Amino acid sequence: MSSTVTSLPDFDAAQPRRALVVRGGWDGHQPVETTELFIPFLIENGFAVDVHEDPACYADRALMAGVDLVVQCVTMGSIGSDEIAGLRAAVEAGTGLAGWHGGIVDSFRNEPSYLQLVGGQFGAHPGRPPEEWTGGPGDNFVAHTVTISDRAHPITSGVPDFELVTEQYWMFVDGYNDVLATTTQRRRPGDPWHGEVVSPVVWTRRWGAGRVFVATPGHDVDVLRDPNVELIVRRGLLWASR
Repeated sequence: MSSTVTSLPDFDAAQPRRALVVRGGWDGHQPVETTELFIPFLIENGFAVDVHEDPACYADRALMAGVDLVVQCVTMGSIGSDEIAGLRAAVEAGTGLAGWHGGIVDSFRNEPSYLQLVGGQFGAHPGRPPEEWTGGPGDNFVAHTVTISDRAHPITSGVPDFELVTEQYWMFVDGYNDVLATTTQRRRPGDPWHGEVVSPVVWTRRWGAGRVFVATPGHDVDVLRDPNVELIVRRGLLWASR
C-alpha cells in the first residue's frame, strides 16, 4: 500500500525534484512519525513527495528512473530480489539514498547486496548496566558524545561535537565510507570487550552516479528534533539528492 503526499509527475525538467519516502518495518522506530517530520522540509525545498509503506516500489524501474531521492525508514523487514535490484540500479544511475538509524542500517538484514550499498550494518547498542534497568526502552539509552570528524563537509560544517542520550549504535562498516562523525563505545566494568570501540555516526558513500547518506541517531522523533541531529539529516537529504 502507498499513500501519496504529493504525486510524482511524469518526468519533465521543469517539474520539481522527486522524493520517494519508503517506510515501515518495526514500529518502535516510529517510521511514520519520523518521516513526517521531514516531508514538509522536502516540499519546502522543491520536492514532490510520494510515500510508500513497503519497498515494493523499488521494483518499478519506470518509477525509480524518475526519482531524485529515496528516503528510507524500514527497520528489519524483508526485500525481494527484484526490489533490491531496482534500488541498486536507481542509485547507480544517480538517485540519492538517505536515512537514519535502524531505518537504513538495520534494514533487510539477510540481503548482502543491500548492506554493500549502504556501507554498514547495526551490530548492537549496549545499554545501561543491568542494575539500572527499568524494563523500558530507556534501558538502551546512554549518554554519549558525537564527535565531528570532518568539519569541512557541507553536511557537518559548523556543527560542534554534541551530546545525546539515546541508543549508541555499534556499527559494522567497511572502509569505503566517508565518515563525517563518530562515537566511542567505552569499556565499562562487566563489558566483554577489552577496549574502546569507535563507530561512525554519520557517513556518505558514492555508488555509481548516486550518493548515499547515513546518520545513525534517530531512534524516535525526540532524537531527530535535537537541533544538531535535525540539521545533519536535513543537510544529508539535500546532499544525497540527484
